[in-house]
Amino acid sequence: MRPGRQLAVLGAIFVVLYLLVFFSGGASGGWKDRLEPRLGLDLVGGTRLTLEATNTLDGRAPTAENLERARQIIESRVNAYGVAEAEVVTEGDRNIVVSLPGENRELNEVGSAAELRFRKVLKIADGSGSIPSPAPSESPSATPSGSESPEATPSGSASPTPDAEATSSPDAGGQGGGAPTPTPSATPSPAPSATADEEVPQSIEEQRRAVEQKVGAEAWAAASGLQAPADLSADPSLAEKLRPFAELSGREVAVLPAQMQFNVPTISCAQLDDRPPASISDPEQQVVACEGGYAKNLLDVAKVLGTDVSDANAVRDQTSQWVVSLNFTGSGQDKWTALTREAFNNEGQACDASALGDEGKCRVAVVLDNQIISSPQIQGVLTGNSQITGNFSNAEASELAGYLSYGALPVTFEPQEQQNVTATLGASHLRAGLLAAGIGMLLVIIYSFFYYRLLGSVIFLSLILSALLLFGALVVLGRQIGFTLTLAGIAGIIVSLGVAADSFVIYFERLKDEIREGRSPRSAVPRAWVRARRTIISANAITIMSALVLYIVSVGTVKGFAFALGLATVLDLLVVFLFRHPIMTMFARTKAFLSPRVSGLGRALPARSEPAPSSRNQRVKEA
Repeated sequence: MRPGRQLAVLGAIFVVLYLLVFFSGGASGGWKDRLEPRLGLDLVGGTRLTLEATNTLDGRAPTAENLERARQIIESRVNAYGVAEAEVVTEGDRNIVVSLPGENRELNEVGSAAELRFRKVLKIADGSGSIPSPAPSESPSATPSGSESPEATPSGSASPTPDAEATSSPDAGGQGGGAPTPTPSATPSPAPSATADEEVPQSIEEQRRAVEQKVGAEAWAAASGLQAPADLSADPSLAEKLRPFAELSGREVAVLPAQMQFNVPTISCAQLDDRPPASISDPEQQVVACEGGYAKNLLDVAKVLGTDVSDANAVRDQTSQWVVSLNFTGSGQDKWTALTREAFNNEGQACDASALGDEGKCRVAVVLDNQIISSPQIQGVLTGNSQITGNFSNAEASELAGYLSYGALPVTFEPQEQQNVTATLGASHLRAGLLAAGIGMLLVIIYSFFYYRLLGSVIFLSLILSALLLFGALVVLGRQIGFTLTLAGIAGIIVSLGVAADSFVIYFERLKDEIREGRSPRSAVPRAWVRARRTIISANAITIMSALVLYIVSVGTVKGFAFALGLATVLDLLVVFLFRHPIMTMFARTKAFLSPRVSGLGRALPARSEPAPSSRNQRVKEA
């Protein structure tokens, strides 16, 4: 064989791998920063929560599409914490794992069921939150007269299918035409979460008083007196009074009355979108939500809930346009018919001019958590299957159908495992893991040099190369697929040292057997390799299959152990074929390899040299 070729291939692999380490996407900072693998929560501290998704109707696992939709919704909730590098991933067909590095947090609330609501759009106002200058020419467009025509443009329209006929049904008790007053009864009902700052009181009333003290009595009085979105250009002094509301956080804005959130122009959509999850979940309260990031919508009480939807699908209509087909439950259909009647007829003139669609009909907003995901204009009283149209692409229609379908599923998430790890404990774990790995490698190397001498250098170099390959792979995989090295992963790497040591023992002992059978060291090397190769591959294949099975059936940190063990074993096989056998072929051509004291084959080589004189003596006796 030509060992130089295999070594050249190994060298090329190293070059490519470390070019990816230093220059691939995601590599930033100095050289030291680019060499840092992505560490898990148990090493840098943080919180990990494993949620199990269940379907309360039949006990079966949700579909992959519904589980992915749940993951996206939970991810949006987790992002509300503002924590960098938060991860929300699915595991298997039931589990969602939420990981937040840094400060320990209580994450059980992020697994609450997604709350889908259908609410009539009553009014629309500007949500930019900008404060105009006193110049009259720079007056804002947020007026109750509905001058914001772009904001009032519907994102879709709801229409009956050809067989849907208008039928009478009990009125759902819609709101009258009178403008709601900013009383405490119109407030949202966000439940204070365990993640709130300690200095923030727990009750809504106490939180509201804290916000009142923050903005000042003058600003609070001015905001409480607003009956409609204020025209700041007409009263520059009012703009200065309301300016403190622009400094509130999303959590602080969430405790304000809905009318105050809508009427105060300095409260922006950015603040409203930053409210904690479930801030507008109460179906009995009017709420405020944004659409498109710039239009504040005052929404009526929820007349139809997500659980009233039995199914939603993306289909093509008769004109080959993509639409979303809605099917409701029995009671849900009655509620939907009543809601569409209110919206189509604009009963009580509840929807003002700013909220009407381009055909003069009310719109119904589909609200998921705190976001409006669609607001179609109602084009008729819908008594059967309904469609949401809006020049959708296939992907857009499928996405909207997924939201609606998920909101209709009674899916709950049961916490299975939550780990809170402090940064100090994580650093201690990292030091302990690295120390254990170093001690394990050192013991293997010491034993190798003691027992195999020159052959021990092969073991030493092989372990070093395997470690470098594994380190580079961990850095690249952390950037490309988000793999994080955990303490369990370090344990898998340590276990892989034993697997690697086994392959050395198999090869070298097979080499000794070949020499004892009478072959020269040079000829024994390739023959020992051929006979040991099968055993090495079989042993490593069993380890890889075990790691693969463990990775598939496990959850949480055990997956990290299985992945690291499998990866380290695969790289060990790579080093076996591209370094260990070629370097042994080169050593077999040296004089040192033939020395019993240097090569480590001391007990095998004398056994080969003794038969020659013994044979000659035997021939003399026979003669």
